[in-house]
Amino acid sequence: MGKIVAIACSTGGPKALQKLIPSLNSGLNCPVLIVQHMPDGFTKTLSERLDLLTDIPVTEAVDGETIQNNHIYIAKAGFHLKVRPFRKEHKIVLYDGEPREGVKPCANYMYESLADCNYDEIVCVVLTGMGSDGTDGIVYLKDKKNIKVIVQDKDTSVVFGMPGSVLKKDIICTVSKIEDIGKEIIKQLEG
Repeated sequence: MGKIVAIACSTGGPKALQKLIPSLNSGLNCPVLIVQHMPDGFTKTLSERLDLLTDIPVTEAVDGETIQNNHIYIAKAGFHLKVRPFRKEHKIVLYDGEPREGVKPCANYMYESLADCNYDEIVCVVLTGMGSDGTDGIVYLKDKKNIKVIVQDKDTSVVFGMPGSVLKKDIICTVSKIEDIGKEIIKQLEG
């Protein structure tokens, strides 16, 4: 069916995304999902800011919308983001459940939902952030799908909790400074 990029970030994430997003362009030919831990109301502003940095549309995810290639979707604050297959497409589901890992949205839900989707290849990216959100979801996903994992290095992370947590698991990861993660994503998609 194709490829998808799924990014998780928390503390320091908005600045990291401002460095990463400009390196992504319409040559990606796949969708990008982002779960950034933020208070309610701030993800719309973040998506509008990031939209100015690339030729790919960046929008706050809307419940029920069809996922398109060459589009970046940011999970809406206060809702978990899941992906559901629907006929030959995929739809975004915003889920108003309890916080998980102490956060809402929680990237684990996004990664776990991708296990039931028709994407052949998933590039999982974990950027700066406190805690371990994303780790359980990636561990679950790796047994079900062909995934490639990129984590932000300690030196360029504001907080190395989330990337460091993934590195402690039995997962093959590429570790990269934030300035190079965009190039690494493109390389993984082409590989």
